[in-house]
Amino acid sequence: MKRAYAVYDVFTDKPLSGNPLAVVFESEGLDTGAMQAIAGEFNLSETVFIGDPEDAAHTAALRIFTPRFELPFAGHPTVGAAIAIAEQRYGGSGTPDAALFVLEEKVGPVRTAVGRLNGNLFAEFDLPKLPEPLVFEAEKEQVAAALGLEPIELGFENHAVSMWNAGVPYVTIPVHGLEAIGRAALNTERWLGLFAKDPHAAPSPYVYCRDTVNHDCAFHARMFAPHHGIAEDPATGSAVAAFAGAIAYFDEPVDGPSQWLIEQGLEMGRPSRIRLEMDIGAGVIEAARIGGSAVCVAAGHLLA
Repeated sequence: MKRAYAVYDVFTDKPLSGNPLAVVFESEGLDTGAMQAIAGEFNLSETVFIGDPEDAAHTAALRIFTPRFELPFAGHPTVGAAIAIAEQRYGGSGTPDAALFVLEEKVGPVRTAVGRLNGNLFAEFDLPKLPEPLVFEAEKEQVAAALGLEPIELGFENHAVSMWNAGVPYVTIPVHGLEAIGRAALNTERWLGLFAKDPHAAPSPYVYCRDTVNHDCAFHARMFAPHHGIAEDPATGSAVAAFAGAIAYFDEPVDGPSQWLIEQGLEMGRPSRIRLEMDIGAGVIEAARIGGSAVCVAAGHLLA
């Protein structure tokens, strides 16, 4: 059976930047093993399979795979799939100013809006799970050694190493600035050694600093996951979902809506921009949204 697919660059409005995503439009008849094999064939950080929803009131069901395993939730597949569905349903230029989709993921239903921003298709989804803190017991010196940095280079202002989960767990690691974050390189053996009890479930490090290349951005970030088959990711929406917890905890934004732009992927030559919005009430996150653009760069059919 021939199955249509497309490749989108996500969290960017420019082709050959951002985070590439394979979108398989016709997943009927594929079991988990076949989906995993296809994701391995594409060998991108994620491949998303679009299927019929269980709830007829929803738009579609998504299954998301890295080259090695399935994810319950991920940001760039959600954004990319929503824009792909909108283009398929309406035709690129015919997409309305605001189309609302509900996408079924393993983490639960994800409400996603698709429209236009500065002439480009833009998708924004509600976080299906707000970030929660997790216990992280490693010493600062151990974390620094795993990243090839000095302990003094970790932390800025009151930001400290912490761990958060908004569907996928991440260790959020603040560093002093662009020079330090540019030198960061993950030593996988040392990193997994911090999670000796269950290294297979080790979260990935999300390294960030306040200094940015683009002046309209609030943070510069990198995400490493070689233990998951991804040496470095150019844009990580699920990490930003977790990072929202660190921002709310350390920066204590005022009550009401707030917005941040986060740049990632510059060290890889694949610049990306992720928009994070949070609604704060009584000092805590009441709701949060992540958004970005995506552009189609390839299309074809699977023959196997």
